[in-house]
Amino acid sequence: MEEYGYIYLGKEMFSESWINVVNPYTGEITGRVAAISGQQVNKIIAELITKKVHLPRYKRNSILNGMADSLENRIEEMAERITKESGLCLKDTVYEVKRAIDVLRFSAIQALLSEEKMFPCDVTPTGKNRRIYTQQQPLNLVAAITPFNHPLNQVVHKIAPAIAAGAKVILKPSSKTPLTAMMICRIALENNLPPEMITVLHGEDREVSKTLVEDSNTELISFTGSSQVGKWIGSNAGYKRLLLELGGSSVLMILPDANLEQAVRIAKEGTFKNSGQRCTAIRRILVHHSMADSFAARLAEEAASLVYGDPLNPESEMGTVIDENSAILIESRIEDAIKNGAKLLTGFKRKGALLAPTVLDHVKNDFELVANETFGPVAPIIRFNNLDEGLSIANDTCYGLSGAVVSDHWPSIQRVISELETGTVNVNEVPGYRLEWSPFGGIKDSGLGYKEGVIEAIKAMSWVKTYSLPWDTP
Repeated sequence: MEEYGYIYLGKEMFSESWINVVNPYTGEITGRVAAISGQQVNKIIAELITKKVHLPRYKRNSILNGMADSLENRIEEMAERITKESGLCLKDTVYEVKRAIDVLRFSAIQALLSEEKMFPCDVTPTGKNRRIYTQQQPLNLVAAITPFNHPLNQVVHKIAPAIAAGAKVILKPSSKTPLTAMMICRIALENNLPPEMITVLHGEDREVSKTLVEDSNTELISFTGSSQVGKWIGSNAGYKRLLLELGGSSVLMILPDANLEQAVRIAKEGTFKNSGQRCTAIRRILVHHSMADSFAARLAEEAASLVYGDPLNPESEMGTVIDENSAILIESRIEDAIKNGAKLLTGFKRKGALLAPTVLDHVKNDFELVANETFGPVAPIIRFNNLDEGLSIANDTCYGLSGAVVSDHWPSIQRVISELETGTVNVNEVPGYRLEWSPFGGIKDSGLGYKEGVIEAIKAMSWVKTYSLPWDTP
């Protein structure tokens, strides 16, 4: 069993309190981390804000590229670590490690670039012979709170932009998946990140996260997780920046001209990858009535053929959800949908935290299964008669993270892009597709409209200082 402390000033610290980390598939304890209290968090924050670190851009670049190199040499090891604490299958966790490498590489590039600008002042009769300049200043202290569903990539999406910006960061990983976070932060320190730059804390989620949110010395809360917790953060954080990436009910719209096999492939990948535990996973599949029967039959066939089970089996295409309680909740929502008229096509089998890939047809948009974020491998099919009705159903949700449309009819595609109330719309692709440095984020209960992604996150972790100088214009 692996044991980790918490990281402060480059040292691994231990306490008398521990948090056990359970393998969702076997139910065995796979490791544990040392926990601290909210009072200890306040003390650490008070000490950290007095630490001054100046990290030149070339060093930020070198550290980030070094971290990427280290990950590339340890892909299998890191993937297995993620699988053991999250229950995600190796095919998904290997992919996650490779995405995290992209985050580090993109952050390294951005560390060398500058958003600084120059404004000549002799452009109006009231101007002067001066020039105004801007420079980027890092925030003094960023608090990052990450979820369980991407134990590495979500962590790297927060610490890598902080390093690129030159900002100190306190990381609070999910208590369900803290071991991977500890490994990547060890890697950061091994690659000469100044010890003041990264702190990793564990503890009872509500207590430690609450302290980070409410302490006036944390200048930015970067949080990925549920809409409920995100709204609580918004109400309790006080006068500071918020970068909230919250829940979703992503829609896949399949229009009458869609290629059937392409639509099925996109629906399968977008629904079942990562055991359906992605904020951008497809939660509602809206299919035009003219092809609904054939689509439903093909998707059910594909879902039934998925290899699921032991996540450490290289052949498995899907592992577990995060724990048995989550599986039971999903199971209850499937059962409720069936009682209310949905037709079960395949799946609806559970053993502990392991759920079979499930496809339901004739789902209605007000069923609890789709009205709330159901974080698991369920494909609910909702039928619609025309594009007006489809868009109305798609937008009839409190969420607004991402969506997608399968079609080659450009006027219809334009309408979906323009009228779908989401932060992202993808055409002939899964709702969650993006590059790691492209802007990403949602509206409504999915976020405040601010974006993540490496470039936007670096901006959020910096502030702009303006200064002017005399300048004689020839």
